[in-house]
Amino acid sequence: MDRIDRKILDLLQQDGSLSVADIGQQVGLSATPCWKRIQRLEAQGVIQRRVALLDAEKLGLGLTVFVCIEAGDHSQESIDRFVDAIATMSEVVEFHRMAGDVDYLLRVIVPDVKAYDLFYKRLISIVPLKNVSSRFSVERVKSTTALPIEIVA
Repeated sequence: MDRIDRKILDLLQQDGSLSVADIGQQVGLSATPCWKRIQRLEAQGVIQRRVALLDAEKLGLGLTVFVCIEAGDHSQESIDRFVDAIATMSEVVEFHRMAGDVDYLLRVIVPDVKAYDLFYKRLISIVPLKNVSSRFSVERVKSTTALPIEIVA
């Protein structure tokens, strides 16, 4: 991956609606070679998909909760059942298996505390859990989907 590929990626993650001609112009390529690079980056899985980013609050989804979970059972069967169930919960927008004092970290987006309580009740019914702690976000100070791509000359 060269400097041009990195610049293309940086432009796409800032604005996925840019045309190939616009991207090509900004990186010094004509449309065809630029398009071929984008296609190659997609085929390699570097570009996973293109999406629209939505404003959660304008959609009535004003509460973000970070949920730390300690599993009660570390058997493969229990882990698989838990992972499969979490994958179906649309409120969970991120799901991480952690190292350290918690096993999993979830980022959950819901309309309000009442909706979170309903989610919580579903969550604790999946498998036995040792501990679940919730941290409610009061202000989003920074949020980005852009990865820190270094564009080296």
